[in-house]
Amino acid sequence: MPAKLSAYNEKRDFNRTSEPEGVGGEPAGRLRFLVQHHLARRDHYDLRLEWDGVLLSWAVPKGPSYNPRDKRLAVHVEDHPLEYRNFEGTIPQGEYGGGTVMLWDEGFWEPLGDVEAGLRDGELKFVLDGRRLKGAWVLVRLKPKAGEHGDNWLLIKEKDGHVQDGPGIAGFGTSVRTGRTMDEIASGGDGRLARNPFDRADVELAKLVSAAPKGDGWVYEVKYDGYRMLAFVEENRARLVSRNGKDYTGHFPAIAAELADWSAGRAFVLDGEVAMIDADGRTDFQALQNFLRNPGGPQPAYLVFDLLALEGADLRDRPLLERKEVLEQLLEGAPASIRYSSHVRGRGEDSLHAACELRLEGVVGKRAAAPYRGARNGDWAKLKCDHRQEFVVGGYTRSEKNRTGVSSLLLGAYDDGGLRYVGRVGSGLGAAEAHELEGAVAGLQRADAPFENPPKPRPHEQAAWLEPKLVAEVRFAEWTQDGLLRHPSYLGLRADKDPRAVRREEPDEGGPADVSAGPSPATAAADGARPAAAPQASASPSARPSSAPHSPDRLERPMVTASRKGGLVIDGVTVTNPGKVMFGESGITKEQMVRYYAQVAERMLPYVGGRVLSIVRCPRGVGSACFFKKHPGPGSSGIVTIDVPASDGGTEEYFYLESAEGLVSEAQMDTMEFHVWGSRVDELEHPDTMVFDLDPDKGLDLEQVRRGVRDLKGLLDDLSLTSFLKTSGGKGYHVVVPFEPASSWDAFRQFARRMAQVMAEKWPDRYTSNVRLAKRNGKIFIDWMRNGRGATSVAPYSLRARQGAPVSAPLAWDELDTVAPDAIHLEAALARAASPDPWKGYFDVDQGLG
Repeated sequence: MPAKLSAYNEKRDFNRTSEPEGVGGEPAGRLRFLVQHHLARRDHYDLRLEWDGVLLSWAVPKGPSYNPRDKRLAVHVEDHPLEYRNFEGTIPQGEYGGGTVMLWDEGFWEPLGDVEAGLRDGELKFVLDGRRLKGAWVLVRLKPKAGEHGDNWLLIKEKDGHVQDGPGIAGFGTSVRTGRTMDEIASGGDGRLARNPFDRADVELAKLVSAAPKGDGWVYEVKYDGYRMLAFVEENRARLVSRNGKDYTGHFPAIAAELADWSAGRAFVLDGEVAMIDADGRTDFQALQNFLRNPGGPQPAYLVFDLLALEGADLRDRPLLERKEVLEQLLEGAPASIRYSSHVRGRGEDSLHAACELRLEGVVGKRAAAPYRGARNGDWAKLKCDHRQEFVVGGYTRSEKNRTGVSSLLLGAYDDGGLRYVGRVGSGLGAAEAHELEGAVAGLQRADAPFENPPKPRPHEQAAWLEPKLVAEVRFAEWTQDGLLRHPSYLGLRADKDPRAVRREEPDEGGPADVSAGPSPATAAADGARPAAAPQASASPSARPSSAPHSPDRLERPMVTASRKGGLVIDGVTVTNPGKVMFGESGITKEQMVRYYAQVAERMLPYVGGRVLSIVRCPRGVGSACFFKKHPGPGSSGIVTIDVPASDGGTEEYFYLESAEGLVSEAQMDTMEFHVWGSRVDELEHPDTMVFDLDPDKGLDLEQVRRGVRDLKGLLDDLSLTSFLKTSGGKGYHVVVPFEPASSWDAFRQFARRMAQVMAEKWPDRYTSNVRLAKRNGKIFIDWMRNGRGATSVAPYSLRARQGAPVSAPLAWDELDTVAPDAIHLEAALARAASPDPWKGYFDVDQGLG
């Protein structure tokens, strides 16, 4: 028993009273407070503030008052256990404090200053955020009079926007938890708590489509990368249930506790996604997998997008927008971990493009007027930025070199009742994943293959077959003509999915009735592509190409020779399938693309070499599926790998380039885009390149964008910061600011964010720093998010995976009014690379954040 609770326990006989026994507790996020109306020998209110594992407690005879002139006596009494915040009922007469106790208010509090010093010195200031009490308050200790033994304080309302002329508490005669009056609590009545009209529900599912439904009859939300969960909340308890009916409350206890605490006796059913959110606001499935293995550290959030029931009413027959309007109101004041999922009306293609630019999984379109039917009926449509889905694990292999571990998983999907083999995955199976899989497959072994079409055994490996009980999430490039996965990568196991429900996902080309044909959403090439997680990086030897001049006036043609087999060799790299068309409308072939990178290598490498890369590959050209890649793989030469510490304590393998060979080799592997970190590998913790992307809302003309560039440059000039300009290859320009690598990532990112905020504050009708699409109406988004640790931005001279082969090309400042953001294409970029460098002097800039 904690010493702090000894006085509390000594005063109570727990064989008679139902009050909780004092056993101490651990803090769980924000500090909580409560006020209990206590009708004992004397009617009073008990104020309790959570601190250091207990509830600091004061008895306030007249109750709190919103009038600062009312100085309410508050008698400091013994500390109470944290469990006391849930106590409401009757203490037997004859017991200490015998009488009726009501939970009159509850919420969170924030100290204004040092709590221990305030308790010691007799002045404790704080802010209350409750359902009935809000604003700033102060407890002031009274100097004891002669012969007094009590610890008496005064509770006083501080002057702020919540002040009232009177006490302001007279109208509250019921419990915030149960809705009961004091008489109903004393009589043992159940009160007026609502119950949910159902305790289970099938979730609404989305059909995969190839193009966004058009028109204002659809709304669009981010497609989150986590675990789908229904939350059933009633009677101050919360239950989390997965889409296949499994209870996940024990897996996410903090979210369940937050929902229960915040519900305050209300009943509701929510639909949403439990996900880990990284520093850039994106959901990270692998981080969630790491959390489930080791629940310590950062906690997931619950992203809520639908409301199925409220206060006993079934809302599933109501239109979606009506449900969402009520949901948004309900979630006002919810804990930070419970978040409302906003939406955009119409503009499906724009929403998808924005999601892919931010390297999100995709978007979900929903019919605005549709009820919630708990089926996959076409009312919801999903569009993905890359290929990924769940597959059934039907076996695994071990190689002769790795007899004890898992080399690859053998995957399948159900088709007409039978499980068909679709390929194997080995990429992404690190030590942590292998350990998890060894436990998961225990007891599932079987003698024969569960597949209708089992794969043929490979030499030097051993296959083990499994009952098809496990589901794995996999990212992959595309399907082969043989119905197998190309370039799959393992993301984790999905215990929330039913194996029998796993089918090969094919986009519905017709889609919902008002879906029109359009380009594949899988083309995820965009400005500022960044890794799906922001890894904690470590330093590595520099690969800066110091021997090459930074600003050559002329470039030599790359060396092109014929190989012995009659193929094409460029800079020592054999180019396969050189005639393959990569940019369909312009007819640009793979050979032309590889030649381009070979010819611009000397100009490009100073900006790309020695920086961690993320790349966009398009194996079939820009008209087909492209995929984002941040980890090294087979086939490339001239690259250097680097182990970067990850947030879970392990490491992730990334890569960078040192030479033209690496650049050309990547192009030979169908890499179109190169995106780089804002720091070099020899100074990984100290960024040196700040990028602002001016992203205009649809419909803004080019002159408005150019004015935005000039406004931003003006602010940078006022700070004596030298900046450079380049095209994005899309709708906007990029303003690039070089720095000496001296600042921390946090300071660097905050500086960039503040610059964007200053623009939004100075010209609120022109600019926004808010990433939400809804905030961009008629404005330019000053995208500062490229500047976080692990974020990337498109490299100078990189092609863009868009029709016409546009290039993100450096410009001189006097070219702003004559060169559009998407005006420079492959041939023009080649000519510019052979001309004087518009960024001459870039590497001579010596400036810091100040």
